Amino acid sequence: MKADAEALSPEELLEAEAAVDLPEIGARDRYDALMKVVTNRVTVRAFDPDFEVPREHFEMILEAARHAPSGANAQPWHFIVITEPELKEKIAGYFVEEQRRRAKLKMKFPTPDYRGLATAPGFIVVATDFRWVSAFPVLKDDTSDLNRMYRENAERILLQSVAAATMSAHLAAAALGYNVWWITAIGQEAAQEAMKPLLGIPEELSVLDIMAFGPPAKAPYKRWRKPLEEIANWNRFDPAHHMTGEELEDWIQTRRHRVMFKDASKVD
Repeated sequence: MKADAEALSPEELLEAEAAVDLPEIGARDRYDALMKVVTNRVTVRAFDPDFEVPREHFEMILEAARHAPSGANAQPWHFIVITEPELKEKIAGYFVEEQRRRAKLKMKFPTPDYRGLATAPGFIVVATDFRWVSAFPVLKDDTSDLNRMYRENAERILLQSVAAATMSAHLAAAALGYNVWWITAIGQEAAQEAMKPLLGIPEELSVLDIMAFGPPAKAPYKRWRKPLEEIANWNRFDPAHHMTGEELEDWIQTRRHRVMFKDASKVD
């Protein structure tokens, strides 16, 4: 299938590129409107199962996703909208089993209750095709360490591209008033084997994320965020922001479970 851009004449391409609504630099009203959406993009893990997301809302969310930036403008993403309750139940069932598997392996990871997935009225599976890495800088048919370096970077470009589209979808859902849940624990081969046949996804593609959204089952809360001064660096990285191995391990052991699931006002 040819890309849409191939069907356009050079003049039409130039016209499409020129049709950009350039805002006034420093337009605070646009920034404030965006930040209201960003700060109200709140994660929940149980939804009102009786709500029905209009098809128009799915299309609006995916319209935002398709305008995301991507390496080489490859747009290497696919979105599968799931509306059948049986499919949601089967996918949720995989994650519930994964939750039990982690417990048996004693991972000690504060895992959410994946049963909430089945309650999501909005449910979108995000997939990509790793063959797109060839569209980025790589030394094809080369097994050298140099090619390995470029290929690893190309894979990062692909993942960043799909993440940008997924984030755009999340913000669109938040702008429509929905709460969201970004499920990323699907890199395991077992997850691919469970979901791809279920959804008719070709073998060459990989499931990367699931986006669940809808009205929350109960009042949500905003989780903790690092203050700006802890993440902002100017011209050089601030050594005070660097954590030693011991500090990082202490954070994982003593704070991770709190910041993952606690109200921001209850985390010191």
